[in-house]
Amino acid sequence: MKTWLITGSSSGFGQRLALAAVRRGNQVIATARNVKAIEAMAEPFVGRMITLPLDVTDAATAKAAVARAVEAFGGFDVLVNNAGYGLYGAIEEGTPEEYRPMFEVNVFGLIETTRAALPVLRRSGGTIVNMSSGAGIAGGGGGGYYNAAKFAVEGISEALSGELEPFGIRVLIVEPGPFRTDFLGRSMTLAANEMPEYAASSRKRYRETNNGNQAGDPEKAVAVILRAVDADDAPLHLPLGPVAHAIAERKLAAFRSDIDAWRSVSTATDFDQP
Repeated sequence: MKTWLITGSSSGFGQRLALAAVRRGNQVIATARNVKAIEAMAEPFVGRMITLPLDVTDAATAKAAVARAVEAFGGFDVLVNNAGYGLYGAIEEGTPEEYRPMFEVNVFGLIETTRAALPVLRRSGGTIVNMSSGAGIAGGGGGGYYNAAKFAVEGISEALSGELEPFGIRVLIVEPGPFRTDFLGRSMTLAANEMPEYAASSRKRYRETNNGNQAGDPEKAVAVILRAVDADDAPLHLPLGPVAHAIAERKLAAFRSDIDAWRSVSTATDFDQP
């Protein structure tokens, strides 16, 4: 029996994880900024799923959700930081009004929810699942702001893994490629200032042609996440789908090539020895 606290449960992987967990007999605290959007989801699972409001940009609601989870179920074993959305656009195209809110949700919201949950998790151990992306593995033109947010999730997660290991808390960074969720729909925004100079790297056409046509089956992805949460040998990094794996392989090869090509020059930087 596991108890899950999941942010961003109104759609996408958050919703699917909540339903998959409760259907296999687990207990779930499903949260969303608009709690009315998820109340119907919990109706068939009275006693095993509760829904709570949680706006990850408001640290007080994270603390309140954790307190209510402890009151209802005595605590939880798995925290899933799923709430987030994307912003496509060249770096010059983006404005603070567009990219700062995205960082508030994807990065600072994850931090505050995790900080609120850690006193509970440290008592008995558990797992933190942080939803990253293939965009958190390697950057690409037209996605820089989203890349930066997910790179931050990766760094935070890796640091947490080391900090929390002594408490029996594992961290799982999930890095999906393109899956047929609504990420390219309601969970994606485009920079309003479209500059012709960056037309070659624009993601607008990608969104228009791929939304609803992604090859990845989200139900299969959820099954892999559940398996990793249950496993004793779960990895820290979990690329999901062939596209994410290809991104990781290209990044590793390019990184290795850069290191090897400049090794003799870039390592000759210590003080000369007498």
